[in-house]
Amino acid sequence: MKDIFELEITVTAEDIDSLNHVNNVVYVQWMDTVAFKHWAFLTYKNPLPEYVWVVLKHEVEYLKQAVLGDVITVKTWVGETKGFKSERLMEFYKQNQLLVKAKTIWGMLDAKSYKPSRIRENVLKVLQPAK
Repeated sequence: MKDIFELEITVTAEDIDSLNHVNNVVYVQWMDTVAFKHWAFLTYKNPLPEYVWVVLKHEVEYLKQAVLGDVITVKTWVGETKGFKSERLMEFYKQNQLLVKAKTIWGMLDAKSYKPSRIRENVLKVLQPAK
């Protein structure tokens, strides 16, 4: 079973576009925020400041709309991780109804040189804790 991290977001007026629903770009911003909060949660006891993460690719599937005042539950977990790349999957729900599915490929970089850094055992233990 995958380790799922959850976060709730309430839709505000700033999230709404001219079609009166959450703008697609807002979901991408939320994806970034949730990913960083999950990383902070995972590394709380053992920070890894020698690494930084950058987005290499987003895939987003918009299924249903969210509107002003909706409470969105975001679920995220780490997928395949190898080389310097790690997959992060996300699902956005409103009252258990799936609104958006997303996959982001992140690249891990050395924090000083900004060059790709192979994901080693110390990072794998954080991303995919043993059961």
